Amino acid sequence: MNLPNEDPLYHILRSKRESTRFQILVGVAEHQPAVRQQEIAEQLRLTPQAISEYIRELTEDGMVVSNGRGRYQVTPEGIECIIESAHALDSYIQHITNDVIRPVSIWAAIAGEQLEKGDEVGVYMKDGLLYAGKEVQSAMAIVSDTARRGEDVGICQMKGIIDVAPGKVHIFRVPKIEHGGSRQVPTGALRGVLGKVKFVGCVGVEALVAVRKNGREPDVYFGAREGVIEAARFGMDAALVIEENEVSPMIQRIEGAGLQYVLHDRESA
Repeated sequence: MNLPNEDPLYHILRSKRESTRFQILVGVAEHQPAVRQQEIAEQLRLTPQAISEYIRELTEDGMVVSNGRGRYQVTPEGIECIIESAHALDSYIQHITNDVIRPVSIWAAIAGEQLEKGDEVGVYMKDGLLYAGKEVQSAMAIVSDTARRGEDVGICQMKGIIDVAPGKVHIFRVPKIEHGGSRQVPTGALRGVLGKVKFVGCVGVEALVAVRKNGREPDVYFGAREGVIEAARFGMDAALVIEENEVSPMIQRIEGAGLQYVLHDRESA
């Protein structure tokens, strides 16, 4: 674990100045290259002079580069800082959601069988969904209302830890259209990857067409990156068929989420 002065979360949450620097850096990245300092100032409720001073410091620290006349761009170092801080914040949110809020809340699960109000039930994950049944599990809870098999049911007073082994993400790289697109993907290669998973996402038209050529409709297209990561977090092996230029940033996101992945392409799959 990082020491307090090395942990980005420590700085962002405990230092108003570092929190402001982070927000301004994100603001520059969002509006680059034509950055309107007045717009960022209004969003953060700061003066334009204060924004100008922060941007000057970020430039001196190598996070931002100025191209003159209000044109700024985030450097690779700045992008790395944003990603590292965003991952730290995401992990903290996951901790609050999973470890702090949920134990005192009523959860929604799927009834694995007929359940009566007050029943003690085992809670488990199946195909990425939360189930409750009478068999003893590593996590136990109390049913808040009667439910038939397959219905949604409220559970509370959770004790123990839900046994969830994160799934693996299979990344299949598809060439851009100028390099042949889906036509360059052998049917058998992609079909072998799709056959390993229950959840499939696509990024890029080339990827979507390649999946459809294999007789399958993706589970998610818009928001596919987030969908695949969430599916894997909840124990499902998932495939992301993705246009080749998008692969590297996606790998960074998967690694930041602490998930395992396998990279496939038309030669290796």
